[in-house]
Amino acid sequence: MSRRITLFILLAILLAALVVGGLALYPLARRQWTAPLGPELGLPTRTATTQASAAVPGETQEYVTNPEKQAASENRPAANLKPASPTPKLTPTPAALCGGPPLMTVLALGADSGQDYRYGLADVIRIARIDFVTPKVSVLSMPRDLWVEIPDISEKYGITHGKLNQAYFYGSPGMGYYDEPGAGPGLLARTLDLNFGLAVEHYGAVNMQTLVKIVDALGGIDLYLPNDVDGRSDDPMTVDLGYFYAGQHHFTGEQALAFARIRKRYNDFTRMDHQTMVICALREKITSPAVIPKIPQIIQSFVGSVQTDLSLEQLSQLACLAPQIKRENLLFTSLPEELFSPGRMYNPVQKNTTFVLEANYDLIREYIARFMNGTWPTEPEEPACP
Repeated sequence: MSRRITLFILLAILLAALVVGGLALYPLARRQWTAPLGPELGLPTRTATTQASAAVPGETQEYVTNPEKQAASENRPAANLKPASPTPKLTPTPAALCGGPPLMTVLALGADSGQDYRYGLADVIRIARIDFVTPKVSVLSMPRDLWVEIPDISEKYGITHGKLNQAYFYGSPGMGYYDEPGAGPGLLARTLDLNFGLAVEHYGAVNMQTLVKIVDALGGIDLYLPNDVDGRSDDPMTVDLGYFYAGQHHFTGEQALAFARIRKRYNDFTRMDHQTMVICALREKITSPAVIPKIPQIIQSFVGSVQTDLSLEQLSQLACLAPQIKRENLLFTSLPEELFSPGRMYNPVQKNTTFVLEANYDLIREYIARFMNGTWPTEPEEPACP
């Protein structure tokens, strides 16, 4: 047998082995690519309504192809039936970008724990509505001090109510109160659904040190402060977060975390505004061409610090979508501050009264319904990304 024929046979065998091996490994690789990276929420999937019905409430209109024939078969006057209108011309729906779904809703959480997710409160609660067709991202901040009904833990432990951020705390594995899917994010998601009709599909949770790692991996972030921000405290039980003068700043990870946590002399709405400013600065840095060489370090900063039920496939879809979103289509909003007033509520678990935000929950549900339907907000609100 000639050397050329022998080489040809060896190459053929090698090619066949690669093909067979690839076919055998593809299902495993595909499962790993599409598998959730963390515990799933286990909530029922809902189909979002994108267009309201044009029918008048309380009035039923019946359309048939042949009114006379239909009337004769049902022994009723043909005048009560309306002939069917011509089949409307359908406009093709634009395809979703990056292979993603038309719409994705993600519960984004910032836990006040330092290293892990076994304990901690959800000090940052945001809902991201991600439109893969437009494309567009709207982010709603939820106040953590709303007094809410917390499901699924009353039968064993007698806990029925608490602050919104405590739902995450009671669901955390280290507390042992909650046995349903999704741990802390799962219980918080169920609490949002029960109280406000806010149903999310996925979640992502980070702890305080994650923000520090990400900012430092990017080489810091740049922020302009229109006013001085005072995070100092005379209370020995409260962390002194420093003083930030008005003007241009370059924040390290620790500085960004301190700035994002300041609330003592202000309120939770001011703190949510500060957090939005940090998020905008992060977005500006991440989408810069200079960040490309730092991508491995950025990925490493997430290891062990992020909890999510998104898959690698979904994360790649979000990464693909990010640079395609125009500034005017990145909207940050919060429920109007005038809806709320300070109050106090007795907490039977802690056996004392605690600060809460009082509000008309029906109005909150209306705003949330508009947010989920994509009809609010329609324009960037301060401090949206410049």
